[in-house]
Amino acid sequence: MQDQFLEAMGITRWRLRSPALQETVVEQADLKQSVTEEKRVEVVVEEIPKQPEQVDISCLNLAELKNNIANCEKCGLHKSRAQTVFGEGSQTADWLIIGDAPGTEEDNLGQPFVGEIGQLLTAMLLAMGLKREQVFVTNLTKCHPAQGHKLQADEIATCGQYLRRQIELIKPTIIIAAGKVAAQSILKTESSMSEMREQNFEYENSSIPVVVTYHPAYLLRKPSEKRKAWYDLKAAMNLFAKLSESKK
Repeated sequence: MQDQFLEAMGITRWRLRSPALQETVVEQADLKQSVTEEKRVEVVVEEIPKQPEQVDISCLNLAELKNNIANCEKCGLHKSRAQTVFGEGSQTADWLIIGDAPGTEEDNLGQPFVGEIGQLLTAMLLAMGLKREQVFVTNLTKCHPAQGHKLQADEIATCGQYLRRQIELIKPTIIIAAGKVAAQSILKTESSMSEMREQNFEYENSSIPVVVTYHPAYLLRKPSEKRKAWYDLKAAMNLFAKLSESKK
């Protein structure tokens, strides 16, 4: 079954050997092969009164944080959104996937990584032996920017407090920064993708490793880079295996 999802990444036949994984044979497949998305698991939110404008984010749990974000108008991005995109998945996930900003389809559905982008992400996770509901996926910003709008520093900083609180609450073992914008913002650097990939990073003021790879949207536009993305994911898996072993 795992081979099917590796095939969706368009990798030519070769063999992967890793102490943390069984030997896997990868077959070449049509990039447009349909991949059934796993059932998504959203953070369950009870009816919570609208939060006051000034609130201590550090005191909020995930449900309260989601509600607070839904009512946020602290930067101009709220003007172009249909709804906020908080993120979804396991609230105790070992793996946290962070993209840049919600797209139009994500904005309409209120869910991160949907459509073809979501199908490819699901395939990538399944190739790693992970189901979508086992990880938590979110974005750098929680509002969809208007078409052609480049994210501004104040917008990223405003949403940064929300992302920081999500990380504090979820306590992931490892973070995957998907895409240049997300990686640069999380790591507070202006380095290029080629400079950030294959490097060892840790999330600010923590020992949580950050692995940089390409965003699924980029891989759909440039399928030839899928091999590099798979290399990044293998590195992340090996790192996770070492971290898991050290906890025993």
